[in-house]
Amino acid sequence: VEAQTQRYDRLSRKFADIYGAKPDFIARAPGRVNIIGEHIDYCGFPVFPMAIAPDMLIAVHANDTDRVRISNVNTEKYPARDFRTAEIFEIDSKVHEWSNYFKCGYRGLFEHIGRSGGNGFDALLDGTVPAGGGLSSSAAFVCATQLAVQRVNGINLTQVELASIAAGAERYVGVNSGGMDQTASIMGQQGSALFIEFDPALKATPVKLPESNPPFVFVIANTLVVSDKHVTAPVCYNLRVVETRIGALILAKHLGIADHRACKDADPLTFKVVMDEYFATQDTAGSDTVQMWIDHLSAMLHASNAAFGSHPDGYTREQMAAALDMTPDALSAAVHEDRFPVRAPRFKLLQRAQHAFSEALRVVKFRQICESGDTRLNYCTALGDLMNCSQDSCRDLFECSCPEIDELCALARRAGSFGSRLTGAGWGGCTVHLVSRDKVESVKQVLVSEYYAKKFPNMTAAELDNALFATAPGCGACYYE
Repeated sequence: VEAQTQRYDRLSRKFADIYGAKPDFIARAPGRVNIIGEHIDYCGFPVFPMAIAPDMLIAVHANDTDRVRISNVNTEKYPARDFRTAEIFEIDSKVHEWSNYFKCGYRGLFEHIGRSGGNGFDALLDGTVPAGGGLSSSAAFVCATQLAVQRVNGINLTQVELASIAAGAERYVGVNSGGMDQTASIMGQQGSALFIEFDPALKATPVKLPESNPPFVFVIANTLVVSDKHVTAPVCYNLRVVETRIGALILAKHLGIADHRACKDADPLTFKVVMDEYFATQDTAGSDTVQMWIDHLSAMLHASNAAFGSHPDGYTREQMAAALDMTPDALSAAVHEDRFPVRAPRFKLLQRAQHAFSEALRVVKFRQICESGDTRLNYCTALGDLMNCSQDSCRDLFECSCPEIDELCALARRAGSFGSRLTGAGWGGCTVHLVSRDKVESVKQVLVSEYYAKKFPNMTAAELDNALFATAPGCGACYYE
């Protein structure tokens, strides 16, 4: 608490040095770590993240003009920008510019309420979420911006509205976001992870992590391999989104429900919509909700193997279009490639579907274990096993891991981690490890000596603290006066 207070004081003093006045308030939005449930939010399935301490702060002062001036404490890397309020709506997604994320939050909010702009203000940003590290620095930036903009303009939106707007706003920089990151940042709760559902409506349920003896925490270890979703989207993040979208179209046809209104009207059609429509006529009265999830997801796994098993090495565009009785151009339009272009010689629909349905199963089982109250369970082992299976699936089926992630996970498990996996989009960024509190320091020591000291021998102590730390669920977005 004392360190955070000192940080806010430094930010306020820096703000006064730049703008000649004290800030009216500071908006804060945290990063997040996804404990389990990777790359399935945009498939419509629930995920299980928690907010963390690293965050984005934006100090704000209304300036009674038509200009918005934004600065960053790291002026060397992020030069100051000055916009007329109308100019903030102009975002060139082809240009990798830090202020575009600020513009996303600003534009998304005003488009939601149907206004073309608002009051001018001065802003100073300070972020501790590592960019490209898989802890949602971009979401924290966009969410903090929305909090700042709504407060200075006298707007008061709900948490659900803010999370939904923020998720859609990143499309302005060409990222097809699923919504998990923004929801965790806005709606995080101290001491609880969140079970976040997206379909049929956004809903975040706090889930207390079970008490164990000894207690466990999560250790975050950054590979320091930067994976920027904006830069690599056409061959990584957005490609996976498109593969699951096309997979949903073909699976619906395979199941004979493509002409059902629920599937025809869905834009985009997701695996969750397909699953729900397939079981829509099933009598679920009196059924156990968790068991129903497990039964439905298991059935979809089998259906996916039947639908895509004839193409284990992937589909060409022409083969996917033929499977849907469409032209390749019509298929491209159906999944909005005009906004989110992708590149791939083959599209691995079987593997992506297998990951999506099995990962959703793991999320449901993770929550089930957390809420079971079964004192006979070894929670660390049960939850850790699910995390390890998730990493295997991310590496082998979704192909979003990388050698550095694999190495950190292997080192941590050998040192005593019960479960280790990538967190975030992958292809670099961070890993998360379930570790009993009494083994945190020994696990960290192994990662330092066997990974960081060998690959990054010139790291300072401060840099190491930012790359490797233990964390528990933190609070979500808020204001400081």
